[in-house]
Amino acid sequence: MPSQDQSHLTDPVSLHARPPFPDQEQDPPGSTEAMDPRPDHGEDTYQGHDLLRGRKALVTGGDSGIGRAVCLAFAREGADVVLTHLPEEAEDAAETVRLVREAGREAVAVVCDLRNEGECTALVDRTVSEMGGIDLLVNNAAYQMAQPDGIEAISTEQFDRVMKTNLYGMFWLTKAALAHMPRGGSVINTTSVQGYQPSPHLLDYAMTKAAIVSFTHNLAQMLAERGIRVNAVAPGPVWTPLIPSTMPDPTTFGEQSPLGRPAQPAEMAPAYVFLASDRASYITGEIVNATGGTPLP
Repeated sequence: MPSQDQSHLTDPVSLHARPPFPDQEQDPPGSTEAMDPRPDHGEDTYQGHDLLRGRKALVTGGDSGIGRAVCLAFAREGADVVLTHLPEEAEDAAETVRLVREAGREAVAVVCDLRNEGECTALVDRTVSEMGGIDLLVNNAAYQMAQPDGIEAISTEQFDRVMKTNLYGMFWLTKAALAHMPRGGSVINTTSVQGYQPSPHLLDYAMTKAAIVSFTHNLAQMLAERGIRVNAVAPGPVWTPLIPSTMPDPTTFGEQSPLGRPAQPAEMAPAYVFLASDRASYITGEIVNATGGTPLP
């Protein structure tokens, strides 16, 4: 039998760098520039196909990691983007803005503390004012801090920050955005493999990711008659600034995945694009698992 030319195929195992990675540590929330290897957000590879032409998107945590990859992909698909970041993430946010504008779309970076309801409401109002509306809401921003010494090591301050960033902010933003979102709009949440298979050292973070799964399923049913779809993406290990800034040993990060490596942010973005697009018009209340082979329900 003649051999087939497989030069057009991509091997998912060897596609990106595999652990061990260089030893590295950063202060939270971390910086993209300081990471080794540098994350791939699709800068040189993502090609748009006008799937989101003319849409207005709000992406939380859009300065780096999955958020930056989503902003870049949305822009190359034709969407204008408002993205949130923390004050110490201004440099990363500026780079995301540059990438979106390079794609020919509008971009606005907004400092926002998702733990504050007033700031969340003001963020939605600013999005509507500057973009002329809001069609897509991506609740992506999150906070985690590994505590390998057990529940006793989780302070009330940390617990409160994780809950308010990951859950309260999502609730407040969604509630505010729905007042402006038209039929055909879409809400996409970022949950995690941790929501189904929690790691003990991420107890509080995993709790929030499980709650996001329930929120997604419930809200999708609630909004179906209004013509607004609600879905989520459940990433496995992804190489973002959160890893060297919140994990005790980033050198082996992702090696537990069946593919033997963490994902790059660019590998997550297509799931968000699909869920935001009309190609997913009959899909709501679903969780897209992007775990590198780790089976989830």
